[in-house]
Amino acid sequence: MTNKQQRVIAQLQDKRILVLGAGLTGLSCVRFLQENKLCCALNDSREAIVDSEEFTKDFPLCSLTLGTWSIDLIAQADILLVSPGIDLVAEKLTSVINENCQVIGDVELFCQITEKPILAVTGSNGKSTVVSLLAHVGKALGFNTVLAGNIGLPVLSQLSADVDCYILELSSFQLETLSSMNAIASCVLNISDDHLDRHKTIEKYSAIKQSIYQQSNVAVINRDEPLSFSALDKQQSNIISFGSDKPETDQFGLAMEQGKMQLMLGEKSLVALNELPLAGFHNALNYLAVLALGQQLTWPTTEMVKHFSSFSGLAHRCQVVKTYDNITWVNDSKATNVGAAIAAINGLAPTLTSNNKMILIAGGDGKGADFSPLQLAIAEHVDTVITLGKDGGEILTMASVGYSVSDIEQAVEQAHELAQAGDVVLLSPACASIDMFKNFAQRGELFVAAVQKLQEVS
Repeated sequence: MTNKQQRVIAQLQDKRILVLGAGLTGLSCVRFLQENKLCCALNDSREAIVDSEEFTKDFPLCSLTLGTWSIDLIAQADILLVSPGIDLVAEKLTSVINENCQVIGDVELFCQITEKPILAVTGSNGKSTVVSLLAHVGKALGFNTVLAGNIGLPVLSQLSADVDCYILELSSFQLETLSSMNAIASCVLNISDDHLDRHKTIEKYSAIKQSIYQQSNVAVINRDEPLSFSALDKQQSNIISFGSDKPETDQFGLAMEQGKMQLMLGEKSLVALNELPLAGFHNALNYLAVLALGQQLTWPTTEMVKHFSSFSGLAHRCQVVKTYDNITWVNDSKATNVGAAIAAINGLAPTLTSNNKMILIAGGDGKGADFSPLQLAIAEHVDTVITLGKDGGEILTMASVGYSVSDIEQAVEQAHELAQAGDVVLLSPACASIDMFKNFAQRGELFVAAVQKLQEVS
């Protein structure tokens, strides 16, 4: 245990600690406290979210209250460890919390303890891809990079002395209770309407996201997204930028060199986009974000680029299927909502020449979503739409040229009949998969299998 951790543990001694939320994050907090011989209480409004007998056996120093928020426990707490999914305002708990209570999250407690370097990433889209690629590159360079946070690994479960760098994906919910992070560098990738049911306005949501910069030595900003860095003093020397335009000296961007779009560092070409495994213009920006962040750890830029080719991306997120028909088949089955599908369409559109077309395969269970924002992206970039599933018909009405099919295999066959060399066929459903598949992963796997089957018979 480091001296820093010893000091934090000593400060927590004899405090009335209440953990709110008995999910993955909450249990990681309880486990951490127990391992450090600290008593606490765990409270969740849900019934039977954990087995009471097993909990008592595993955590003898901790009490458990389920089925309702315990007003008495909350009012008496000195420290409230709140899971990010719990909205204290919506649950009407803010008035119950005493004025001397410290309200924090697991990431805040982690940052109070760790002495290891941190790279932190937030944004509306692309976070998981960027942090996963960062971790991949770091490990390929020989560093023990540990990925944690919103990506599914609670940070307190990843505390270790044998770490070179923590790479944290942070949500707006986690940032609400974070104030002690001292990251080497951080980045807000982009800002779009998201979680406004909780944050109410895009301005408040953006401000929460941008609070990450005040807890970092270097701000890595996306020049294409002014809303993601509007609160920063642009004259600061500790700002590194990336964007879709040709960059200035020591900045990152894109430019056409030798007839190919290239990732650039100032005037230096790093690699052509068509040599990289992740498809789409949005992924070009993700690559640039990784380079800018990794550079702050003094990772060599040219070495980072070399390891991009061995990263195939997160499963079912704009993954290019390996084929030899000169058609770009893209598996974006994880696009289970309209916003994700729009990002994929807009991201892939710049890769097409005027002679090529995009064919979109979409549909499934929209779960009552408003599909209208999809119409502009289809009108601007999609030549043909092939739909399936429960709500495919609604998407089909937005297409000037469209086909309805009964399953994913028929969708691939129809696309193959229409596509020519240089075209893009994009599976980006804008819908959940539950009407036809076990999950989005099965949908993506069947799409890939159908595409590969076509290669065998061609």
